Amino acid sequence: MVTNYVTDVLPGWAEDPWVVWPVFIVSVIVAAALAVLGRRLDGGGGAGPVRLVPLERVLAGGMESLSAPHGAGPVRGRTDELAALRRMLKRPEERLAVLCGVGGVGKTTIASALADIARTENVRVFWVRWRGQAEVAEQMARIALESGLPEERLEEARAGRAALPDVVWEQLNRVGRWLVVLDNVDEPGEVGPEGEPVAGYRGWVRPGSRGLLVVTSRDGDASVWGGRAELLRVAPLTPSAAGQVLVDAAPAAGTAQEAELLSVRLGGLPLALHAAGRYLAAPGSRYRTFTAYEDALGTHLATLLGAEIPGGADPEAARRLVRYTWELSLDQLAANGNALARPVLRLLSLLAPAPVPVSFLCPELVTAACGTPATAVAIETAVNGLHTYGLLDTLTFPDGTPAIGQVILHPLVRDITALTLRAETPDLDSWHRALTERMAAVVDEAAGASLSGWTISRLLAPHALTIAELTPDALAAGRTLGRLSDSTRRAGHPEQAAVLAEQALNRLQPELGNDHATVLSSRNNLAVALEGLGRHQEAADLHEHNLAHLERILGNDHSSTLTCRNNLAITLQGLGRRQEAADLHQRTLTDRERALGDDHPDTFSSRNNLALALRGLGRQQEAADLHEHNLARLERALGTDHPLTLGSRYNLANTLQGLGRHREAADLHQQTLTDRERTLGNDHPNTLGSRNNLAVALRDLDRHQEAADLHRQNLAHRERALGTAHPHTLESRNNLAVALLDLGRRREAAELHRQTLADRERVLGPDHPDTLVSRNNLAQLGTRAPSRLAGPWRWDGLRRRRRG
Repeated sequence: MVTNYVTDVLPGWAEDPWVVWPVFIVSVIVAAALAVLGRRLDGGGGAGPVRLVPLERVLAGGMESLSAPHGAGPVRGRTDELAALRRMLKRPEERLAVLCGVGGVGKTTIASALADIARTENVRVFWVRWRGQAEVAEQMARIALESGLPEERLEEARAGRAALPDVVWEQLNRVGRWLVVLDNVDEPGEVGPEGEPVAGYRGWVRPGSRGLLVVTSRDGDASVWGGRAELLRVAPLTPSAAGQVLVDAAPAAGTAQEAELLSVRLGGLPLALHAAGRYLAAPGSRYRTFTAYEDALGTHLATLLGAEIPGGADPEAARRLVRYTWELSLDQLAANGNALARPVLRLLSLLAPAPVPVSFLCPELVTAACGTPATAVAIETAVNGLHTYGLLDTLTFPDGTPAIGQVILHPLVRDITALTLRAETPDLDSWHRALTERMAAVVDEAAGASLSGWTISRLLAPHALTIAELTPDALAAGRTLGRLSDSTRRAGHPEQAAVLAEQALNRLQPELGNDHATVLSSRNNLAVALEGLGRHQEAADLHEHNLAHLERILGNDHSSTLTCRNNLAITLQGLGRRQEAADLHQRTLTDRERALGDDHPDTFSSRNNLALALRGLGRQQEAADLHEHNLARLERALGTDHPLTLGSRYNLANTLQGLGRHREAADLHQQTLTDRERTLGNDHPNTLGSRNNLAVALRDLDRHQEAADLHRQNLAHRERALGTAHPHTLESRNNLAVALLDLGRRREAAELHRQTLADRERVLGPDHPDTLVSRNNLAQLGTRAPSRLAGPWRWDGLRRRRRG
């Protein structure tokens, strides 16, 4: 029967409602059932929407598209990663491997190298390039067929009687040995099944029992991949391995050492290394050597690695181009709702190539710089997202503990991001102004925060110098640098303090003139920092210059004049002019007692410094008497926990040690250490000094094991607080070596002395007194008279008062 749809005459059955409604209901049910069946046909049952391609296409596809890419040459510097993957390939044990890291770090190269190894061991290798659900479904189905899956079983999945991922993985787990690489899964949420986490292992990403699945991804979030995933975080190459990559690509471009220097500039990033190598090997390139290329990066980064290329933003092309590869990660973060990831990275790229305290990034800064409203939670999300994609890194201290609250950019990520920002936003005034104002505010907070400000001051120093170059306001920049110089000096970093103070003076003096109070204060701070670096003559010249100005402008009895005279006396003592120093301290003490009174903090400092000068002249008993007198007055006037009181007790203990009163000295050092740990914290410079000198006192009491334990503890604290190359850290390593020799552990002592000597020669120079001590100690280890070794160094904290 044929129904005429153009007629306006209804069939007779349609006029009967008892017939129409049942037919309508049945039609709805049938339509719903067909929809469900269609979803099952497309999605493979409960595994989400996996669209099945025609079986004929799967059967005709062949295996070429599943072949691993061929390597361009030997794989350098990935021995550990490949060893871990080979162990997993040998015993998968229901695990999968995820190679994760920043774009361009070489994840695909490692997976390709593993594929080459697997083939030599008769392991079947399948390579799947992630280009969306449909293509992955086709390739995985082809893998299953190549692994012996009957065509009828695949048809069951097409008919909705089984989930396609289940069918494929059931087959893979029936056959043995195989390696499947799922490359470039940078958006795990798309792997499926839809609405379910990857870690549920119901989609294409699953742990294997008889073979290994290796996934490469920029997403390094362990929670995304699940508990059965072994995350191998791929780091940039070491200078040695990275240099070899360059030599492999351009063997005529220079020496291995020159290649290593260029590789450091490129941050060991394989994508950049290969780009540089191809450039250097090309016949028409302007720069033909590693050295010339490195020099050119300073001025021609935009054309060498940051050139804009038509079509470069296409995802496939972007993975192979330094200029675009990280923008791909930022696009993915933005698509996932992380709107601040890009502006936060842009903002960080304007800072120095050094660790950044996360607390520096506040909503006001981000909003003022880029105009995007920001909250603290959104900034946290941005930082964590950038870290997940490898665009930010975290740091660890030498003892392996994490540096909480600090992040750092890969040097090339920083350079290329800054280049991109300048191309996008030619006028960066709002960014520079926001950074300048934020730095001034954070420096003020750090200066007033006492203990909590020590660490952040050290971290801020390189960024303050960079930001100072961005602002045209020389006075504002100079004042910020000056305040930060004072904070870093108090934190035990005179090298940073000297650089900051010099830059502050260079900005303030032309604006304010030689006699302005701010300029005099800045010159004083520079002199104090130089004295802390052992540059005593330069410090003395600056103090004498300042003192002449102060006496002329303010008079002999002004507090600033007296402070300058006090600081000059300390510097003269460092020059070995001990009698002049003692005379000047005596004069300053007399003037301060008359002008300020016996119990003024500056008077206490002068009395302390005179005692130290007397001790330097060998007048130990007079020094001890003066320290005891000063300590009693301090405890009465300022209390037992005041920093001046603790410093006085500390110096008295050192003086008693020099008098041979070791037990009294050790008791005082122990008391001072306990109080400083309680009031200042374990990593404060004064606490570190107390712990060092207590260990020295214990050695004098023949308590060698306790002394060694304390020196080892102090070395760990100093490495974390000051760094491995700080003079006080090297002092602790020297002292630990001496303590180990006392215990008969000669080999360990010799190794520490060798390490310390090498570092002191590099950091302090071959003729520095500390270097000479290390050279002598190491030389004496080869004789039969180890008792001639120089003993542990005592840390003497001279009191320096800065004019406010």
